[in-house]
Amino acid sequence: MNTTGFTAAGFERVREAFDQNFSDGLEHGASFAAWLGDELIVDLRGGYADRAGAQAWNELTLCPVYSATKPVAALIVARLVERGGLDYDAPVANYWPEFAANGKAAITVAEALSHQGGLPGFPDPIDPTLWLDPPALAAELATLPPMWGRGEGSGYHPLTWGYIAAELVRRVSTRSLGRILREDVCVPLDIDFWIGLPESEHGRVAELLKPKAAAEFPHHNAETRAAFLTPWAAAPRGSAEWRKAEIPSANGHGTAVAMARLYSAFAQKGRIGDARIFAPVTWDELTRERVSGEDRVLPGRVAFGAGVMRNLPLIYGPNPATLCHSGWGGSGAFGDPGNGLAGAYIMNRQGTHLLEDARRSRIIDALYACL
Repeated sequence: MNTTGFTAAGFERVREAFDQNFSDGLEHGASFAAWLGDELIVDLRGGYADRAGAQAWNELTLCPVYSATKPVAALIVARLVERGGLDYDAPVANYWPEFAANGKAAITVAEALSHQGGLPGFPDPIDPTLWLDPPALAAELATLPPMWGRGEGSGYHPLTWGYIAAELVRRVSTRSLGRILREDVCVPLDIDFWIGLPESEHGRVAELLKPKAAAEFPHHNAETRAAFLTPWAAAPRGSAEWRKAEIPSANGHGTAVAMARLYSAFAQKGRIGDARIFAPVTWDELTRERVSGEDRVLPGRVAFGAGVMRNLPLIYGPNPATLCHSGWGGSGAFGDPGNGLAGAYIMNRQGTHLLEDARRSRIIDALYACL
């Protein structure tokens, strides 16, 4: 074992759970971090950042966190809502008129951000390179008819969510979503997280080990096919072009410490340290349940706020009010407003589950057992 980092006194069981994942042969390289209020109580790293097992995972290793990026992007949208640039209850088309095409005129910003917009992917072929050109992809997305009616529940938008969010920001701001995150939040607070990773940082990115089995999709329907299963459902991940593009639904890169710190804004109702990211009333609007029930793409019952998942089912600790999100392959993060606890898990050995990952759950269960 080559675990480095620390746990605060009383949280030793978290390290035991982290190490057990390696002992059981479940990990290649991974990191877990947790903040309790403004105290970093866990910062663990282990294994290898490269496939060959020659480069130890260290405190500077970055990893793509896939869909766990979404709540981070939602923080930036919430800042614009608070400043009057956007309104959750206004139609998307108020800011992006082209979005009204084919029956989408009434879909609100909150509905789009809570996966109710009916656009989980492209049913018909597109050029996959469009995913690397967000404004062009958004223009194509605006022309689509929704795959279900307004008010008929959610269908998870694994990639398209980020292009909707980014285009809304682009329409009301002179800066991109990733640039706002960097300039207004991450640089001032010394948070090592990026949406749109400059080439100068690519050498720090962990090499991923793809899963040996196919992902487990619970539904065999048109919505799931459009979201995940067509040859054009995504651009190739991991290329330099993919890392540099701003894809707020899928290509956030960071350390576990950084991601957990950003999710502290959910645990502390809009605050990270001494910085007020937005007011508690905005936190209420961002995080309150917008839709719940059986999802057309994800397994089981889910509940969404305006860009963040609520802890249904209870896979991020025992508090149903915890705000959270899982990422492709097993990464995930959460913020528990009941006790000010935020945590994040990243790794480079990809799993196959869409929401829960046994490795992550073992660590989170140990963390809560220490409280």
